[in-house]
Amino acid sequence: MSDDNTPCSYIIFGATGNLSRIKLMPALYQLDLAGKLHPASRILALGRSDWDHLDCRSKVENWIVERRPEAADAAELARFLARIDYLQGDLKNDGFYRRLAQTLAEGQTYPENAVFYLAIGPDHFGPVIAGLGEAGLFAEQDYWRRLVVEKPFGSDLKSARALQRILGRHLREEQVYRIDHYLGKGTVQNVLVFRFANTMLEPLWNRNYIDHVQITHSEALGIGGRGRFYEGTGALRDMIQSHLLQLLTLVAMEPPVSMEAEALRDEKVKVLKSIRPFADGEIDKHAYRAQYAAGSIAGATVPGYLQEADVDVGSTTETYAALKLYIDNWRWRGVPFYLRTGKRMSQRSSLISIRFRQPPQQFFRGTAVQSQRANWLLLGIQPCDCLRIEITVKEPGLDLTTRQTSLDAGLRGVDEAPIDAYEALLLDAIEGDRSLFLRYDEVDQAWQILEPILHHWREAPGPVASYAAGSWGPEESRRLFDSEEHLWRHSLDPVRK
Repeated sequence: MSDDNTPCSYIIFGATGNLSRIKLMPALYQLDLAGKLHPASRILALGRSDWDHLDCRSKVENWIVERRPEAADAAELARFLARIDYLQGDLKNDGFYRRLAQTLAEGQTYPENAVFYLAIGPDHFGPVIAGLGEAGLFAEQDYWRRLVVEKPFGSDLKSARALQRILGRHLREEQVYRIDHYLGKGTVQNVLVFRFANTMLEPLWNRNYIDHVQITHSEALGIGGRGRFYEGTGALRDMIQSHLLQLLTLVAMEPPVSMEAEALRDEKVKVLKSIRPFADGEIDKHAYRAQYAAGSIAGATVPGYLQEADVDVGSTTETYAALKLYIDNWRWRGVPFYLRTGKRMSQRSSLISIRFRQPPQQFFRGTAVQSQRANWLLLGIQPCDCLRIEITVKEPGLDLTTRQTSLDAGLRGVDEAPIDAYEALLLDAIEGDRSLFLRYDEVDQAWQILEPILHHWREAPGPVASYAAGSWGPEESRRLFDSEEHLWRHSLDPVRK
């Protein structure tokens, strides 16, 4: 919906950084183009760089042209840039927050409704929240104040709870927007629409008909120049704790009583609370980790993880993580959910793969049909956002032979431009829609699920298993499967043994 009646100030911490360059400023520009920003809305960029207003606007202009050159209309870009001001300061300086409060209060420049966006490293979250709170910038009267916190929300259960205590001292939960940009992707939201706006599959969406579920996120890229960051993070924290567990909740949740934020989030928390705890001594049966070794990506030789800059030569940090989880409730009892993520894999792919059970009786004994292949339902998230159902059909001809075919539905028309996840989430923060943001009990429960694995891996001696860059990961990770016939579903391409 249009936000014409809600002028707002967007205050971006870390506005000179990479997230601002490649995501936030281009997304705000697209919202402006779409008429979603009130004419009086302003953007205040904060950073340590020695810039003034004109320097900042020039940088943002370059970022937008670099990101979307075809969309950079001169007049529209000039209108957007006029919204932007810059304030230099050091996040560690208490005087900076008083100066920020004074800047926002001066004259009629900045609307009192405000979103504070923390596009900064997680180590700075606590001090910045405390600084804003002590300067009175979260206080609400006839206006609202909201805080957007990027992931990771803590690095383990203890740090997440410590950060939550800081938030609780300065804000109400309703003011906090914990962002997971994955939930802003159109296809992810389509999981909800697909499940709850269509009734034909609901009778099949349970343990009686579904054999298992796979959720995969693979990347062809390595860690780039982020060795120091990744050494303290790893694949389990980086992708599974947030993105993939969130996808699992959307696949497995019960229908909420409404699509309002709290009803939706209540059902997601129920799923997380129903995940079976790991029994003592059985973590290796449910979790697997590995690191990429040297290999080839798109014909180019690439180094292994241990050869990357700022990575310890004896590092046990995982670049590949796979889990097997069970949801102990009426709908999903006994159905394994396999979650997997990895860097330097064969290709970039995000996919939800749902395999249905085989028919209870083989009807084609004594015919040319020796065995039936399983039916799959596939939800492609990236790079192809689509819905595919794989079924068995008879081949043309006199003989009774079969083949696999698929029913495909693209989720975006050829003339429909993709919407970046940040566009949707930035607009939701202005409009006060928290449906696609994480409530704290979701975060806490996710850390509780993974804490035993993190502890086990921390205590387990190295070395860690490896896989060749450019492959689909270690073959040994198949040991997580409940059945020998199960195979990882890597992409939308048909699965082959």
